[in-house]
Amino acid sequence: MNLLGKKADTFAHGVREHVRLGPKISETVKGKLSLGARILQVGGLEKIFKQLFSFREGEKLLKACQCYLSTSAGPIAGLLFISSEKVAFCSERSIKVPCANGEYLRVHYKVVVPLEKIKGVNQSENMKKPSQKYMEIVTVDGFDIWFMGFLNYHKAFKCLQQTISQRLDDVDTF
Repeated sequence: MNLLGKKADTFAHGVREHVRLGPKISETVKGKLSLGARILQVGGLEKIFKQLFSFREGEKLLKACQCYLSTSAGPIAGLLFISSEKVAFCSERSIKVPCANGEYLRVHYKVVVPLEKIKGVNQSENMKKPSQKYMEIVTVDGFDIWFMGFLNYHKAFKCLQQTISQRLDDVDTF
């Protein structure tokens, strides 16, 4: 019973942290409902992943999780996909980007990093609020990409860490 209670507390805390990062709770909840409806319409997370990103023969989607991508403009809510070939993020909502003709185009914010371009993954936490955890992906060319506000941070970090170490093991054997 204690284990079940602890899991429920951890999940509730993850939901609270995830919702807290959004601009307004009502907007965040509306976005989550919209995302859930889209996932159901398309037929699941794997189909969404295949629609959004190029998908190789033999590639497997290992994990998909809701989180936020940290940008200079603030956190962007979306889905983080971890596959056997890459780590990819797509925003929940489209964003406006200016075009050369002065108009604006609405596109989803996407980030794709092939596993062979990932040097490592680090975890970090807010010193004043240790419950706020962050994940940093460091690439071989010196970029760092930060994610936060996971519903289940530990599962996402563990999956990413295992996927990267497995990829490194595969490379070392060739």
